[in-house]
Amino acid sequence: MPEYMSTTAQSVWENCLSFIKDNIQDQAYKTWFEPIKAVELTDNALYIQVPSKFFYEWLEEHYVKLLKVALTKELGPSAKLLYKIKMENKLGNKLPFTEQLPSNNRSAVKTQEIDVPIQNKNPELKNPFVIPGIRNVKIESQLNSNYSFDNFLEGDSNRLARSAGMAVANKPGGTSFNPFLIFGGVGLGKTHLAHAIGVEIKEKYPEKTVLYISAEVFTQQYIDSVKKNTRNDFIHFYQLIDVLIIDDVQFLSGKAGTQDVFFHIFNYLHQNGKQVILTSDKAPVDMQDIEQRLLSRFKWGLSAEIHQPDYETRVSILKNILYRDGVEMPDDIVEYVAKNIKSNVRELEGAIISLIAQSSFNHREVTIELAKQVVEKFVKNVKREVSIDYIQKIVSDYFQLDVETLQSKTRKRDVVQARQLAMFFAKKFTKASLANIGSQIGSRDHATVLHACKTVDNLVSTDKQFKKYVDDIHKKLSL
Repeated sequence: MPEYMSTTAQSVWENCLSFIKDNIQDQAYKTWFEPIKAVELTDNALYIQVPSKFFYEWLEEHYVKLLKVALTKELGPSAKLLYKIKMENKLGNKLPFTEQLPSNNRSAVKTQEIDVPIQNKNPELKNPFVIPGIRNVKIESQLNSNYSFDNFLEGDSNRLARSAGMAVANKPGGTSFNPFLIFGGVGLGKTHLAHAIGVEIKEKYPEKTVLYISAEVFTQQYIDSVKKNTRNDFIHFYQLIDVLIIDDVQFLSGKAGTQDVFFHIFNYLHQNGKQVILTSDKAPVDMQDIEQRLLSRFKWGLSAEIHQPDYETRVSILKNILYRDGVEMPDDIVEYVAKNIKSNVRELEGAIISLIAQSSFNHREVTIELAKQVVEKFVKNVKREVSIDYIQKIVSDYFQLDVETLQSKTRKRDVVQARQLAMFFAKKFTKASLANIGSQIGSRDHATVLHACKTVDNLVSTDKQFKKYVDDIHKKLSL
């Protein structure tokens, strides 16, 4: 490389750095900008070298606007920034290798437009995602194009769900998998697979309107529509969708109004050959407080469970992440992480990304000792999702009661305290609503649960013995 090029690249980068330094905190500057080297300047494109793919992703996610402003000041409006990733290669005595980063092939999913027929006297359809006012409704799919089938690795634990998802993506609304319900524990890839189906459909059938939404946001939109007296518009809007993906459908439990409106939307879509995809943390038979007529519809199509990945799949997932990030790591370390993190894919990814970060930031070789430290932190820090049933059992056992007594109407002081503690921990450890907690702990209402939580908070600060109860039970639930 000619000498003048590198000096020009260097001087451009130094000017950028002085601008960046003025606009961010000192610690962030030291961590994310000092390790960068400018390597080349060609036709308004500055190439910078970063220590890892993780580093590049962090810059792109958090500082891309700042970088763009700095570079535009130096090189004008057509300025471009390209990354070269220098991988430290600690295996044997091979030299470090450099990889120029390919851009992500998948572009973001484009906004979809629909011409809506004018109905009645009201020409405008209220889209709960945007402020309405025009007949041509723009609908963001809400899909994340990074969640694709390419990076959803197949294993015994997810084969049925993945294959059925592919079939749905190839022929939305045209298979017997309608609705398609994906269920399983936390962090196993339900949301990833749901997005992947949507992204694939948009690639194969750009004209189809796809919409991803969490059941929580859907419920909020419905509540707003009732307040504003636009319930019919809300229903009409959802009837326009060709592929409706609802995440965490168990959130609808106990919400009669939302279930009713979803029932009408579902029926319309199903009758018109539109595809419905649902995810849930439990199978339809285990869903509580969901109307029978809705549950029976969930069973019309296919319910596919995603299980915890087996050891071989966990190794494949880790190797795929390392390959994708251009990082090499000894097999014994990959195997150690795979053996020790069994519960879900999200934790697995988090642990390996932490290892990559540790090695690239601190220039530490990845050893089994370092892997142990990272894995230990991960296993300790991840809160296990516990069920309300499990909490009731732990509390009952602690006070030597049976669960029936805990849930009974008795007003005996020790039973009342145990019941209040069960409600307090159900609010702390689960995502259930107060009404849902109350209905599961002896058919109480939400006000009783709220009162229980306040009582526990007050007693913890005034009664030493009671504080010990809380600490003991907390330990048992955190194991």
